[in-house]
Amino acid sequence: MIKTTSHTGHYDRTLLSAVLMLLVVSVVMVYSSSSVVALTTYNDSAFFMKRQLLWGIVGLALMALTMRIDHRRLSDRRVVAALMALSLLLLAATLVPGVGRMINGSRRWLRLGMLSFQPAELAKVVLVVYMSYYIAKKDGRVRDFMNGLVPAYVVTAVFLGVAVLQPDFGSAMTLAGVSGVMLFAGGANVLHLGGTLVAALPVIAFAVADKAYRWRRITAFLNPWSDPQGAGHQIIQSFLAFGSGGVFGRGLGEGRQKLLFLPERHSDFIYAVIGEELGLIGALAVLFLFLLILWRGVRIALAVDDPFSRLLALGITLLICLQGLINMAVVTGLLPTKGIALPLVSYGGSSLVITMAALGVLLNISKETG
Repeated sequence: MIKTTSHTGHYDRTLLSAVLMLLVVSVVMVYSSSSVVALTTYNDSAFFMKRQLLWGIVGLALMALTMRIDHRRLSDRRVVAALMALSLLLLAATLVPGVGRMINGSRRWLRLGMLSFQPAELAKVVLVVYMSYYIAKKDGRVRDFMNGLVPAYVVTAVFLGVAVLQPDFGSAMTLAGVSGVMLFAGGANVLHLGGTLVAALPVIAFAVADKAYRWRRITAFLNPWSDPQGAGHQIIQSFLAFGSGGVFGRGLGEGRQKLLFLPERHSDFIYAVIGEELGLIGALAVLFLFLLILWRGVRIALAVDDPFSRLLALGITLLICLQGLINMAVVTGLLPTKGIALPLVSYGGSSLVITMAALGVLLNISKETG
């Protein structure tokens, strides 16, 4: 029988409102950005919007469920072990020919009938749960390098290794970043963490230089116009979208770059469509909603006494907001192009449903803050 939380506090209404507003933005902007390609490909301008709406409803149902289930159940060693085993099994399955689905040169998806599932989205949340459990169990002993940090590094490296093999470099870097911040928050020695980062830099540099397409993304980031029809095409089209949107935008549905010019218009680069159609004001409004989630999430983490709850709240908040800020930085040309979607907004069932389920856990934790 599922145990529901018995705390009498209220859910963080500000956090919940920000999440619901982003969900509304998602449905509206997925329709606006995808209607043309959906009409030409599927003869239905609302094809992608209908799916996003369906996944949004599923996500809301899961969020309502995880809001009521006591989040401390996730601190059970058996639950953590089961989640990790399931997550790694699903990640490994993407690498099996005939099981994993190849899209754009990467095996990141599993085919489930007419649907696709991206195990990396689940793995991100599972790693946050594991790190929360591990650091809380160590009770400050993460300051010890061999007995504290190394076991956490080994588990994180397994998740990163499978992600890199897919290859999904963006998810791997997100996982590494969130894990590092959680270890820092859990009391790990700054010198140990800094030394690890320095030691990892040559590995990261080799991973980038070893793959031609990654290196092209770096050169395109430095000078997109050096290859305007190739690696620089996407970011140039994104610049054109933001530039033509100005302060107030062209108007909802009036964007031009989505007319088969801007690649990934309803997924990774949906923020560019927002910038073109809703202008600087609309883009800043979306940024504000993510900063609102960041503020409320960190506030929740600081307000709870239980170490596991505190770390879990921080991890979920960082996972969602870091991905959001990276996506916006990529779309505006502040970071090299990488395949990271805008959480709660970009088209995609796996990301939306799992993100909303994780936010339900964060809202459950918020009840302990009163």
